[in-house]
This record gives sequence, structure tokens and C-alpha cells, in this order.
Amino acid sequence: MESIEGYRCDDFVVNDTKLGLVQKVREHLQNLENSAFTADRHRKRKLLENSTLNSKLLKVNGSTTAICATGLRNLGNTCFMNAILQSLSNIEQFCCYFKELPAVELRNGKTAGRRTYHTRSQGDNNVSLVEEFRKTLCALWQGSQTAFSPESLFYVVWKIMPNFRGYQQQDAHEFMRYLLDHLHLELQGGFNGVSRSAILQENSTLSASNKCCINGASTVVTAIFGGILQNEVNCLICGTESRKFDPFLDLSLDIPSQFRSKRSKNQENGPVCSLRDCLRSFTDLEELDETELYMCHKCKKKQKSTKKFWIQKLPKVLCLHLKRFHWTAYLRNKVDTYVEFPLRGLDMKCYLLEPENSGPESCLYDLAAVVVHHGSGVGSGHYTAYATHEGRWFHFNDSTVTLTDEETVVKAKAYILFYVERQAKAGSDKL
Repeated sequence: MESIEGYRCDDFVVNDTKLGLVQKVREHLQNLENSAFTADRHRKRKLLENSTLNSKLLKVNGSTTAICATGLRNLGNTCFMNAILQSLSNIEQFCCYFKELPAVELRNGKTAGRRTYHTRSQGDNNVSLVEEFRKTLCALWQGSQTAFSPESLFYVVWKIMPNFRGYQQQDAHEFMRYLLDHLHLELQGGFNGVSRSAILQENSTLSASNKCCINGASTVVTAIFGGILQNEVNCLICGTESRKFDPFLDLSLDIPSQFRSKRSKNQENGPVCSLRDCLRSFTDLEELDETELYMCHKCKKKQKSTKKFWIQKLPKVLCLHLKRFHWTAYLRNKVDTYVEFPLRGLDMKCYLLEPENSGPESCLYDLAAVVVHHGSGVGSGHYTAYATHEGRWFHFNDSTVTLTDEETVVKAKAYILFYVERQAKAGSDKL
């Protein structure tokens, strides 16, 4: 019998049983989904009735001030999405680009000649990830509401990213990559007959020297997050060297095995793992094992080899993903090791291919946001985010936004770190 997973996307199963069991299961699942939406609407209505601007007031240095931050409602295990959206909303250059785009009407027969977005993911219903992403970013940091419901954005995510349909917990890093990739693809589609890459070139802050092309023309996604790695492989038999340049939007770093029993900063058994240890593990010379033999063109067969990564070009925003989930046998376990990371002055110069060509400040990065996974497994637990806005740190936990401090942030067990390139001298502290 065919799968019944298509109940939500109208892909009906034909070969039902004589008793119509598949149809009964489909109807039961649909009822569950509808009841979930109804319950959520009731909860949202209650929150809106009870929430006032006074609930967003707090005391800072003895005086009362308003929290302008807005939370994101959980639509059913969507904390993975909320944490990423809140992090991206606090990367100023990236966020401002989308917020400054004009509001658009979706393409249909009556909008000829008007400004429209084109998406390669359009099906029966025209949807635009860029437009819904823009609306969500505009709703945050206005201070007009306690929490915003990203229902329209989540609907588009369901439409164009089948992996994220349903209400089960998802991997925040995987979602971030899908989101950035789809934004990049849609932005390449053209804006009222003018490609967005052309619009991007008009922006003086995102010059051609800062762009990294991934899958075609550059967009704001690659201009902000795009970097380039040099992958260097050497045959251990004949010494032949092979070099390849690979664009990246983020770097996934292993937590070295010798630190994996260290679960907290104050634990006494051994040294604390630092972000430098993870970066060094990523860029150090590595001998490939028997399952990764290199096809040497000179030897004309697979040989043992070494591999080393260099960073050929650093991005404006350096996104570092700590690989906390690993498959062991049939389970995906979490590495719960605490990794020490700097709030300011992350120095990336020693990982560059040509460090002598970079200026003294061009390799320094300051932390903008951190995504944290709470719990034991990728399919369970909860995601929250810390982010800095106008000099203050906030903790984003779905609908709840609270002011926090640097001491709390540095104790977090980071899963994804967003570092922004330092533009001007702001201290001498380095990692």
C-alpha cells in the first residue's frame, strides 16, 4: 500500500483498503491538525487580550524603559524556526536589506506591470518566501506587540520546503541552510524585470569584492554570509597536490573528541574546549582514512592522502555551526560539551590562506547572536536564541523576550554562532 503522508499536500492515496482504512486515518490526521490550529488560535487570542505595553517595561539603570523586541509564537514545535529568525533579525545589514524592500503583490493575472516577486518554487498557489520573510522581519523590533505569529511564513516553508512539513521538532541548522538557500534562489529570479544581483551592485556597502557566488549570481545572502574555502589534498604516495575552491555560507565544526566529557565550564576534569580548538580541528592537516581514499590522477588509482582547509575569503557574517549531533549505531546522540566562545574579538587571521593580505581589523569578529539547543536529541528538546541589539543582550524563547547580560550569554552551550565582521576599532581583546 502506498504511503499516506500526502494527506496534507493533497497527494491522495488511490489504492485504499476495502474498508476505507486509509481514508479514515487521513481524516483522523486532518482533524488532529485542525484541532491544533484551533487551539493555537484560541491561545493567541487570549495572549493578545492579556498582553499590554506595560508588560514590556523593565528597569535599566534605575529608570523604566520599553523592550522593543517582539517574540515569535510557537506554532507547534517551531522553536527551531523562531530561534533562527530572531538571530537573523539581529544581523543588521542582512535584516535591513529585506526590510527596505518594497511590499509586493504576488504574481497573478491581475498584477501585470506591477512589482512582483518570482519564485522558482511556485506551484498551484503563488508564494514568495522573500515577501513573507520581509513581513516577519518588519514585525520584529517595532515594539507594538508582545509576540508575532509567523503563520504566513510557516505556510510558505511548508509549500517550498517539504522536509519541514508537519509539527515535529526539526534541526535549526538544517532549517537555516534551507532558508538561506531558498532566499538566495528566489532573489536571483528578478525584480520587475531587473535582476536582484543588479540591484545588489548598486548598494555601495555590498561591493563586488565582498561577494561570493553560490549557484549563480550573487545576492544579499552570499554577499553577507558567503566565504570561500581552499581544499588542499596531497597524495602520500607520489606527492601530487590537488587544490579546489569551495564557496560556503557557514562552517560546520567538530567538537574534538578529547573534550566530549566536559559538560560545563566549571567541571574539573580537564581543560575547557574553546572555539579556537574547534576551528583548529577544522583547519589542521588531516590524514584521510581507508574509507576516504583520494583518486590520484598521477597514480591513476585511489591512494592514501592528507587534507587541509584554508579560508581563502572571510564573509561579512561568519556563521559557525558546532556539530553537536552524531549518529551512533541507530541513534543520533548529542555532544553536550561546553564550548567557550568570545563575545568580542574573534581573530580569524591565522586560518586565512594569505593572512599577509588582510588588514589588522579585517579579521576580527564580534558576536551578534547564538542559537542554543536544550535537551538530549535533535528530534526533541527546545531551541532558544541570544542576540545583541543596540548594545543590549536579549534572550528569545518563542513568545517570551527577556533582557539578559553577557555573563549569562557566555555560559550558553552554543549550537550556532553568528559573528559580524568588525568595521572599526573597538578594543584590542582577541580570542
